[in-house]
Amino acid sequence: MLTFYFEDKCFPGHEVTHVRKIARAICLDKQGKICLLRVHRNDIFGDQIYYETPGGGVDEGENYEEAVVRECEEELGVEVEIISPICHVSDFYLLIGRQNEGSYYLVKQVCDKAIHHESAGDDLITDILHLSIDEAIALMESQPDDGAAGLVKQRELPVLYLAKKRLG
Repeated sequence: MLTFYFEDKCFPGHEVTHVRKIARAICLDKQGKICLLRVHRNDIFGDQIYYETPGGGVDEGENYEEAVVRECEEELGVEVEIISPICHVSDFYLLIGRQNEGSYYLVKQVCDKAIHHESAGDDLITDILHLSIDEAIALMESQPDDGAAGLVKQRELPVLYLAKKRLG
């Protein structure tokens, strides 16, 4: 599987103190649109609104595939089926001393469920957008290059380009 490595150029460097496994989805809804989350955070990373793919941490006892299915249910309120892995991304949030080891999957919605936010990060989600792949790429390209938005853009834009290739 293709792996991307990204440095944190947005925040001052700190020693990495922990690694977090993360599973993220390029999720196709029933109309074939990509689901992106609108996130508003006002914390140590600053006050920003940005967009990212659904996903989050892999819980103890889970593998990446199980985590991506669970995260889509929690954040999007949908049950999904994995179509295929896309890539692995290794990136850093140096402000909090964290290295992320993330696997991205192309998934498709199979049925609706209830959204049930489980983590503090989920509470930052303010909206779910359903966009064509080109609209999702354009929105990600328009995000700022600094702060949390810059870290997300750096990490997720290449994944969206790969997804576009897969989707034809």
